[in-house]
Amino acid sequence: MDEAAGLPTGSTSNLARTRAALLELALTRIAELESAGFLDPADALAECAAPPRELLAQVAADGLHQALTTGRTLTIARIELALEAARRPELRDVYDRLGARFLDFAVQLLARCGSPEPAADARRLIRWCDGVLFNATAGSGHGHPLTPADLHDEVTRYLASLLARQEQE
Repeated sequence: MDEAAGLPTGSTSNLARTRAALLELALTRIAELESAGFLDPADALAECAAPPRELLAQVAADGLHQALTTGRTLTIARIELALEAARRPELRDVYDRLGARFLDFAVQLLARCGSPEPAADARRLIRWCDGVLFNATAGSGHGHPLTPADLHDEVTRYLASLLARQEQE
């Protein structure tokens, strides 16, 4: 990497000797920064007087808002790395492993919300959140910033639809 950049050996590779290692390091750091401040679901439920569905709506809305404002650069970098992971199986494994902590958090909260399929619903919720993030940063919604109230309303509506669908079955 140093040679390609026209720099002396060791200048850029003291932590990551290959591009693949650098991408993994970047992805790991993004996941650390994005998950900073996340509580364990059990702790979050114990510390919050709100019902689990409201807690999940608030956590999701706050996380999305943070990812679209102060964390926007990280969000765009993560989207870039997701695209890179689609082409590199070794990075795909890292991306999926790091994303599992967010999925596990959602599974636990959805189970507390009464979801009969918390793992499947967590995957649905994560897909929806990823769609919101892509739309607001790189998609057609990038010029229409969402407010915290907008995000909370949309998350609440999505959760109501997600959980009502199963209540009807």
